[in-house]
Amino acid sequence: MRRLLNFIRQSFSARLSLWVVLFAAMVFLAAQIYVSVVARRLVRAEAVKGASQVMENTTLRLNNIIEDVEIAADNLEWLVYRNLDSPQRLMEYSRSTVQGNSFLLGCSVSLEPFFFKGEKYFSAYSYNNGETVVSVQEGADDYQYFYMDWYLLPKLLRQPCWTEPYNDWESDDSLSMDTERTISYCKPLTDKDGNFLGSISLDISLEWLTSQIAPVKPYKRSYSVLISRGGTYLVHPDPDKLFYHTVFTEALEGDDPELEELGHSMLEWNEGSKVLEIEGERCLVFYKPIKSTGWSAAIVCPEKEIFGGFNRLLKMALLISALGLLLMFLTCFRVVSKTMRPLSALAGQARNIAEGNFKVVLPKSDRQDEIGVLSNSFENMRSSLVSYIDELTRTTAANTRIEGELQIARGIQKGMLPSIFPPFPDRKDVDLYASMTPAKEVGGDLYDFFIEKGSLYFCIGDVSGKGVPASLIMAVTRNLFRVMGQQGLPPDEIAGRLNEILCQGNDQMMFVTMFIGRVNLETGLMDFCNCGHNPPVTVSRDGKVAFLESLPNTPLGVQPGFWFEEEIIDDVGGMTLFLYTDGLNEAENKDFEQFGNDRLLSVINSNPSLDAEAMVKEMSKAVAGHVKKAEPSDDLAMLCLKIASS
Repeated sequence: MRRLLNFIRQSFSARLSLWVVLFAAMVFLAAQIYVSVVARRLVRAEAVKGASQVMENTTLRLNNIIEDVEIAADNLEWLVYRNLDSPQRLMEYSRSTVQGNSFLLGCSVSLEPFFFKGEKYFSAYSYNNGETVVSVQEGADDYQYFYMDWYLLPKLLRQPCWTEPYNDWESDDSLSMDTERTISYCKPLTDKDGNFLGSISLDISLEWLTSQIAPVKPYKRSYSVLISRGGTYLVHPDPDKLFYHTVFTEALEGDDPELEELGHSMLEWNEGSKVLEIEGERCLVFYKPIKSTGWSAAIVCPEKEIFGGFNRLLKMALLISALGLLLMFLTCFRVVSKTMRPLSALAGQARNIAEGNFKVVLPKSDRQDEIGVLSNSFENMRSSLVSYIDELTRTTAANTRIEGELQIARGIQKGMLPSIFPPFPDRKDVDLYASMTPAKEVGGDLYDFFIEKGSLYFCIGDVSGKGVPASLIMAVTRNLFRVMGQQGLPPDEIAGRLNEILCQGNDQMMFVTMFIGRVNLETGLMDFCNCGHNPPVTVSRDGKVAFLESLPNTPLGVQPGFWFEEEIIDDVGGMTLFLYTDGLNEAENKDFEQFGNDRLLSVINSNPSLDAEAMVKEMSKAVAGHVKKAEPSDDLAMLCLKIASS
């Protein structure tokens, strides 16, 4: 690899060929990306169309099954009402209903206790055991059918309904539980006065229902799902999830809010599609309600299945493109190398001059093209280089020494400044954003903030002067503010201690204007101390924009022993506080016209509801539009703070 890189670095032909191939590769890649995006959209659109059609067919198939069950129930109901006095005929009708409808697992005609005198139980139940239809009277002391869902639901609702899935009962000599998972369509039996007499129940096997729906799918690995009114799986490719799982089981086990949202949407009878990750695989899910029953059906299509052919075609296209680019590189390299041979000879002769052998005379070229002109120009350059080489050597040495010293100074300066401010709070109750733009390489403006024991400490300041001296004072002030704030000191005490420290040994008479604030995030109370700084702008809850009136304190570092006074705002919840340095309102354009307080208030008044970041950026945009190409006159720092209403 190293030899290849050296060869490319030393060979103009190789570099030129490589650039041609790289340009062609970018064109191919752009075209490939465009075609891929468009083709992927078309494949997805086709998948949506196909899946939607399958969804329609699935719901149509389900509606046909439901309609067949309801018709069978209506026919049986007609016969039952005309033969309520004949237990034997009711048993025969139950049996003939199962025999005449192959999709039924079972059918029962169940009456209220003691409907027939002397008989507490009567439930004519017929079921298909796989070989024949068996009819039994399933009511008994150990199976009191009138407590079952398929009997109680129509009794309570007094209207036809579908039950949730349950385990069916099978009868031979004695009643015992079967593992057959069943869902039933029930109809109430009432007399002419509306009194409940009993119920008709037609049973469908969940496994049979799955076998009727599962084959209808748009892709090989796609599958259908049907959930009941309560979210229980009625149809699912995994038999173990039938009856025992709901649509929310996997969402809760996997902590998947998107799958849970899909479940709620299906239970609310919504229709649509979602992209979800199911069992570690991205899938496209289409769902639609079956409103006549309260069920909801869905088709799950893995994206790998949808885009499988497309991805294989894309890989093949990329492979062909790579081989084509390699062939292009080899062809281009051969052609360019042959064309550039005379230039290679010239480069060898010029190398001697580059090594300091200025006595070598280049042969005069008779060629009229660019290479001939270049060869003759080299000879003219050789004689000029001899006269300039001494002066260039001296100048280079001097510049190198100065540049080295500047680099050392810059490194020391950067090491003394704070490296990076902390990230802005990612909280619902605090919206804060700030920026600082120095007028030179480094500046004297500062801002800081941190949250300590439920309170937000923040400050903004401006050191007198600019450049490295101001940046040193800025670094010290910012670090002292953070240390004192983390001790839980109030703003006025922080100001007092900072003032005493900055006054010590301040022979240069540098000072700092600073606004220090603290907000209790639970109550919204803000106490602050303005140390000779520009008054912040406030936006009240009703949208009124104004400068914050504060007590006149002296700047820090001017007068030792000064007593700084603190002020309090009872609740800043719902308010906006915009702090800045004089680099904002005193920013000048090329005509020396300042930005001014009126423009400052106008920008905020035009956008009072912006969030903190947008407010700072809008103000930066306004200042840039005013200053335009004029040289920055001062450092500029801005901080916008919004506290949520408590």
